[in-house]
Amino acid sequence: MEELQEIIAEQLYDLLPFNVDIIDKDLNIVQANNNFRDYFGDWEGKKCYEVYKKTSEQCTHCKINEVFEQGLTKVSNESGIDKNNKICHYIVHLAPLKNKSGKVKYVVEMSTDVTETTRFQREYNIFFENVPSYLSIIDTNYRIIRANKKLRDTFGEVQGKHCYEVYKKRGRRCRRCPAALTFKDGLDHFSSEIGTTFSGEETRYFVNTSALSKNEKGVQLVLEIANDITEITELQDSLRKSHDFYATLIENSDDGIIATNERNKTVIMNSSAKNILSWQSNKKPVYNSLKSIFPKEFFGKPNKKGIITKKEEATIIDSNGKDIPVRFNALELRSKKDILGRVAFFQDLRRIKVLEKERMEAERLGTVGQTVAGLAHTIKNVLMGLEGGMYIVDTGLRQGEASRIVEGWEILQRNFNKTTDLVKGFLSFAKGRLPELVPADPNKIVKDITELYYETARTQNVELTSELGKSVYNFPLDPDGIESCLTNLVSNAIDAAMMREDKKGQVIIRTKFKHATLVFEVSDNGWGMDSEVIQKIFTTFFTTKGNKGTGLGLLTVNKIVKEHGGTLEVDSIPDRGSTFRMIFPLKRLETIAKESKKNKLN
Repeated sequence: MEELQEIIAEQLYDLLPFNVDIIDKDLNIVQANNNFRDYFGDWEGKKCYEVYKKTSEQCTHCKINEVFEQGLTKVSNESGIDKNNKICHYIVHLAPLKNKSGKVKYVVEMSTDVTETTRFQREYNIFFENVPSYLSIIDTNYRIIRANKKLRDTFGEVQGKHCYEVYKKRGRRCRRCPAALTFKDGLDHFSSEIGTTFSGEETRYFVNTSALSKNEKGVQLVLEIANDITEITELQDSLRKSHDFYATLIENSDDGIIATNERNKTVIMNSSAKNILSWQSNKKPVYNSLKSIFPKEFFGKPNKKGIITKKEEATIIDSNGKDIPVRFNALELRSKKDILGRVAFFQDLRRIKVLEKERMEAERLGTVGQTVAGLAHTIKNVLMGLEGGMYIVDTGLRQGEASRIVEGWEILQRNFNKTTDLVKGFLSFAKGRLPELVPADPNKIVKDITELYYETARTQNVELTSELGKSVYNFPLDPDGIESCLTNLVSNAIDAAMMREDKKGQVIIRTKFKHATLVFEVSDNGWGMDSEVIQKIFTTFFTTKGNKGTGLGLLTVNKIVKEHGGTLEVDSIPDRGSTFRMIFPLKRLETIAKESKKNKLN
């Protein structure tokens, strides 16, 4: 036994895995083990505070005096300076060493380094307090025993309150409580929740609960982490509403809409598109199908504004292979510098074309009706002229006066020619038909008209010339109809130009092809027309030629131009001349040519 005590006295002191020193009543360190020296440095002849704190005065909160006086063990959490002059943290136990009479003679200090533990604890506290989530520790009674700053700032003072009181302002536990599930099975659980802040505002958050402390009885503490998703939810709601808004607009648009993404996959096809294309499949058309449906322009390159094509009239092919006339626009879809895909908007023109034909027919029939009404008056005037001529001829024959016979015959001849022109013009105008368009050379038609009228114009002091467009080639036209139009316009232009007092009349016939449009122009430098006359020139029987005109020429020209799907324009300046312009969009000519061919086959 004595040997054991000797061994303990000699070796155990230095074998202890913590710092040990012995201090007398004057706070001198009288003995210390090797761990103490390695941790705090040399101690001989020094006071405890000089070694522990590297200070010259006793610590104000030191408990060693209490141990000497009370003879009880004390525990303290301290910070000091180690032998390397670095701040250290340690837990110290102060225990009294008593003599046989029970008086405390010395105090033994046993200290354990907790520097790393303290640092981790501090970091943990900083993290817990400042993490941008709602953090709380909940006990088995669902009371919050600790909460971080964000949770307190949002929900108010929460310490000791039930979690359902804090988050939901409820008086009892939630039916589907993730914390309850974690208390039950010890596993992590998740849920999306709606709560109320201390200011009464609704907030949405995503909750994750994990077991923090367990014993033989099960989970004792649960860590609840909740992330505020209010802004995300509001953004999702906003995006959903925007999506629904635009989806409703697209789906209920009268225009057909088909959009592809950046991988050329069709992602949008609205009901109007399905109806126009007679699309029966539940699947959207693939890229190769779109190539057979849309005009080739849809697959071309866009301009800087993202516009691929804008066509007033185009043809698409439905699922049955049938041509559908449409107004067609295509755009590239962009988001800043990213290309999202492309979209086509197409409006079915079939009904519009039917209405246009019905309108043109109604206008034609209405004009015919007006013409018939006016024709009676005109014929009455012609008949009066004929009667007058007959009377002069009769009196000349009875009296044997050759001059009266010639005079009367000229009147008869003039009114007969007027009757013939009137009837021919009326028949031409009243004839409603779809022109038979064949490939024709506009420049050749103009050359023929120029040659035909050249001498007539020259004898009336008018120079007739032509300016033929270099880019003009064969177009689908009714050559006879176009020739009739040019004949009327050139004849009118010569009549206007011959009235110049300087005898320097000019008439120019031009052809142009620009922006997929064929244009015929007839210009003169005659007397011109004011706006009032221009408004009347397309009305029935209006003429500026007096007895020489029937008033049906321009009506006939306008009708033929419209039958070609074109428009007739006029520019005129009094005393400077006029220009009549027949404008034919190539696409309309091609469409009418197809219809004419189908009608011919039928």
